[in-house]
Amino acid sequence: MVIRMRHTRAHTANRRSHHALETTSLNLCKECGSPKTPHSVCQVCGKYKGKQILDVHSKIIKKENKAKEKAKQAKK
Repeated sequence: MVIRMRHTRAHTANRRSHHALETTSLNLCKECGSPKTPHSVCQVCGKYKGKQILDVHSKIIKKENKAKEKAKQAKK
């Protein structure tokens, strides 16, 4: 049987020194100016590197229609 020694607080803290959380960096969208994470599609305008990737307006309309249907189902 191996004797297991207790680690001191300093030893534990040194091991965990790399566990700190880092803040996420934000860039401004070149099209609409809203903050977004780098290397990702802007959630406001739906563009990435100047190209239209997401059709944000149709998503909003679809979400509103779904909410209306849900409200109708709740009234019944």
